[in-house]
Amino acid sequence: MNNKPVQPGLPASLPRRLGSILYDTLLVFALMCFGTVPFVIAFQGESVPANFLPHQLTMLAIAYLFFVGFWSYRGRTLGMQSWGLSLEGMDGSRPSWWQCSSRFAFAILSLLPLGLGFWWQLWDADKLSWHDRWSSTRLVYYAKSTA
Repeated sequence: MNNKPVQPGLPASLPRRLGSILYDTLLVFALMCFGTVPFVIAFQGESVPANFLPHQLTMLAIAYLFFVGFWSYRGRTLGMQSWGLSLEGMDGSRPSWWQCSSRFAFAILSLLPLGLGFWWQLWDADKLSWHDRWSSTRLVYYAKSTA
């Protein structure tokens, strides 16, 4: 049995974050395609109008359940797992459902001004994005051990 202390995670770099986002975007897009099928059937094979509120809310719910579900249950999405990232509270604990939900909402706000909330980590002393700070969470990188 290995009794080495767990090394604290490093702040997640912007390239790792972007790689994780790309991976998760593809997964969420696939889920949204499946979620659109009932609406296409309801519209008898025609395109779903872009401003059809039930469809928009369903797509938002799919994204919310994907991210908040993974973050609160495992501390990472599939994309984050692939890039060695994990979501933690500021004290290193697993984030609460409320923290994950606020992170999701604030991440949307971070995207609105041309993604400035994400780019902010390049200037932040602690390498945190806006939604990290606002939700009291942090994205960390855990290097694979060679032992």
